[in-house]
Amino acid sequence: MTGTEKRSRHIGVHIDRPVDEVYAYASDPANLPAWARGLGGSIEKRGERWVAESSPMGRVVVSFAPLNAFGVLDHDVTLPSGETVHNPFRVIADGAGTEAVFTLRRQPGTTDAEFERDAAMVVADLVRLKELLETAVSA
Repeated sequence: MTGTEKRSRHIGVHIDRPVDEVYAYASDPANLPAWARGLGGSIEKRGERWVAESSPMGRVVVSFAPLNAFGVLDHDVTLPSGETVHNPFRVIADGAGTEAVFTLRRQPGTTDAEFERDAAMVVADLVRLKELLETAVSA
């Protein structure tokens, strides 16, 4: 792959919590700094959008799908360049637990190494989400 082809990777993790609990936590943007390190250490609501000033990419603006009964947590991230990246994200009931699935879309010009790095960051974020939710119950 040359880095110019578009491809997606679905990255999922099973969370041993009911889907409504996972959705309630993950759909609240105020919780993002605790588990989504790609957005930096803080996020602040400004109007209908959320702004992360200290993300690794610089200042980014995040717009979230409206709350819904379908487990859709899609969000658009507007980068400092003005480019907007759409991020599909779902939580799906899986027995008594939940499957959290993020679709990582390879952006034009992304090298294989960059795509793998991005995938590893998404895995780390989803594992952090899993640990936070499963640990909160046992604490």
